Amino acid sequence: MQTTYTVSGMTCGHCVNSVQAEVSKLSGVTDVRVDLTSGAVTVTSEGPLDEAAVRAAVEEAGYELVS
Repeated sequence: MQTTYTVSGMTCGHCVNSVQAEVSKLSGVTDVRVDLTSGAVTVTSEGPLDEAAVRAAVEEAGYELVS
């Protein structure tokens, strides 16, 4: 299953790595791709993800999930 979220506040490669690392820790996540230019974070997972958990992971990295 693939879901794309939009994250605001990322400005550099370090930002991308931080978001990717935190979201990758979520249970069931198999791949995370982050596009710095658009802010798109595409998450591949074994099943549906709890958006609150994704939001918490993004916030842990220091950024904001845009609804």
